[in-house]
Amino acid sequence: MNTIPTSGHLVVVRDSFARKLLELARRALASDQVIPYLGPGLLRLSSAEPPVPSTPEAVAAALNTRAPAPSKIRANMWSVAQFIEQRRHRRTLQAWMTDIFAAPAAPTLLHAWLAKLPLSLIIDSWYEGAMRAALAEAGRTDVVEIQGVTRANEIGDIWTKAYDLCGCELESGAAAKTVLYTPHGSIRPAANFLIADSDYVEVLTEIDIQTPIPDVVKERRIDRGFFFVGCRFNDQMLRTYAKQIMKRSAGPRYAIIDGQTLTRNEARFLAASGITVIDMPASEAVAQLAGSAS
Repeated sequence: MNTIPTSGHLVVVRDSFARKLLELARRALASDQVIPYLGPGLLRLSSAEPPVPSTPEAVAAALNTRAPAPSKIRANMWSVAQFIEQRRHRRTLQAWMTDIFAAPAAPTLLHAWLAKLPLSLIIDSWYEGAMRAALAEAGRTDVVEIQGVTRANEIGDIWTKAYDLCGCELESGAAAKTVLYTPHGSIRPAANFLIADSDYVEVLTEIDIQTPIPDVVKERRIDRGFFFVGCRFNDQMLRTYAKQIMKRSAGPRYAIIDGQTLTRNEARFLAASGITVIDMPASEAVAQLAGSAS
């Protein structure tokens, strides 16, 4: 449980082995030994259609309805956003993203369970704010959210902003039992979005030396592992962020992913990162984690 495989081979567990490993992951989460890393796939756990886009491709499609992009970039969220920013101005892109993510996304069973745990750090890699809502609904008053912000709207060396769950901006470095880190921003409370290619130019230049990552994240990952759920790594941007956020963490590392749908690049990334794939439906995994499985 305390080592990261370094063989470079992808480890995938299924069936009874997957359930046993998931139980170990559940205990590790409950004892604050593993950091949950949440992705947009959690929005699809409900049988209903998610109220906001649940993939980068869906965001690209929503932006294309407002300003059609060239066909060669039409499915790429970051490139479509850059196209809009260059031709319509940043304010327009900001307004459209705010409109696209305006509908509240109800927290899932997993969000609600995590909100009650004594976790030191939670990573939420999407914009909809469901984890933030779950923490607020749980009555938590010991949480600080740190959001990545675009430097397009800032003067000075600013990478992130911090907020309490009431939406008040805090001084950087504010202490909290739980830090919710949303590296790409979030719709709430201030509609911060890293979305266009230009938003990431300086971030990706600096991220290898960890400058854009908050000190508290670097401190709290040292003796912990990571648990990825609702995440895919089929784009270099997503792989780069995950790699740098879990850098120098102790392990173990797990991901709930359908093993049959892995791309070659995803498989290579998971193997190189020492992430064990728990191959089971996300809904089944969430039910077991949150204690409602039979």
